Amino acid sequence: MNPSRLLWIVGFALLVMAVNVAVSVLYMVVYSYFINPGQPEQHYQEHVRIAAPYSSIIAGAPLFYLAGRWLTRRWEAGFRLKAALLIWLVYALIDLAALGASGFTRRMAIFATISLATKFGAAYLGGVAASRRS
Repeated sequence: MNPSRLLWIVGFALLVMAVNVAVSVLYMVVYSYFINPGQPEQHYQEHVRIAAPYSSIIAGAPLFYLAGRWLTRRWEAGFRLKAALLIWLVYALIDLAALGASGFTRRMAIFATISLATKFGAAYLGGVAASRRS
């Protein structure tokens, strides 16, 4: 693999992570302004700790499917699935490093496992879909 492709994969993994975080932020904006407005700041901070892992799972699967399919569509067919899975691997390494730095709890480990498993499956399916398109 040449370095430019590796940079695309790392950059795309970071972009997917940023979009995934943005979805959580957007959810909190909608929640705080439209669903449950007028609560103290502490309420919203506690709610985001509960809601963010679910948001990551729910938004992450379609993001990884699209990432696996879209990024790899212009690459040769034999590399498309590998590239989609490499996007997931880079994302997983960054995500686990961030979680490890913040201190893993049992709840975080369970959600991280579920989240990364669904993202892996979605990236795989996106890579397969991209590989079938020629």
